[in-house]
Parts: sequence; structure tokens; C-alpha cells
Amino acid sequence: MTRGSEIFRWWVRQANTVIIGLQRLGIAFGPQYLITVPGRKTGRPRTAAIAVVPIAGQRYVVQAYPKAAWVANVRAAEQVTLSRGRRSSVVKMVELPVAERRPLLRDCIADSPRVGKLFTTSGLVDDGSPDGVAAAADRIAVFRVEPT
Repeated sequence: MTRGSEIFRWWVRQANTVIIGLQRLGIAFGPQYLITVPGRKTGRPRTAAIAVVPIAGQRYVVQAYPKAAWVANVRAAEQVTLSRGRRSSVVKMVELPVAERRPLLRDCIADSPRVGKLFTTSGLVDDGSPDGVAAAADRIAVFRVEPT
């Protein structure tokens, strides 16, 4: 991680604290949700702010930072709770194979170039272009949200 990506991650943590607080007060905005998942080591509930993105009639969650703890916790959990404002639901998060991630990531970045810049700033990819992000699909977890 570079110094710039460390600073950026610090700011994101601060913003996430605010987002979590607002969501718990019932204030929802943008694509932001709270994911609550049992910690893979302690089993205690862990909550993080994430973006749930609709693509081609499905809902997806894309890892935006290297070594995100929620990703490892979701991989270890059978189900998670997604909350938005005062509403919540228990869902299953299915991780896509790398081959399925590539076109989805390419389309996501083509539709929103700012996301590619975010991936570059966070240190997840070197090239934030649609093809650059798609090429890094093996380093970017993508989960499809499915009802339980």
C-alpha cells in the first residue's frame, strides 16, 4: 500500500463511521448499505458500509479496497445481514468466479469511470480503465446478493 492509499483508506474509515451512524438512525442514501457478518475468528457481528450495485437485473457487491476484512468474513459466512435505513434482510453472498467477474467489472467501470479511479486510489489496481480493472479481476472480490 502506498502512502497515498493509506491516507485515502483513513478518510474512508472516517466516512464509513458517519455512514454507519446515519444508517442506524434510519437515514439511507446512495447505494450505501450496511453489511453485518459474523467475524471469521471471533464470531462477533462485524458491520461495514458497502455499496450494493444493480447490474443487469442482479445486485452485486464489489470489493473496493485491498485486504478488506468484510470480504474474508463473507467468504467464511453462510449468510449476512444487509441493512439500509431501518430495513434489513438476511441474504446469501455468492462470490463470482474470476472469469465471470471480468465482464461485470469492465461494464461497471465503463458505466462509472469514477469507480476505476477509486480502485486506483485505493491501491487495488494500477490501471483504472475498464480493461485494466477487468485484468485485475483475480484481486477484486465480487459477490452476487441472493435471497435466502
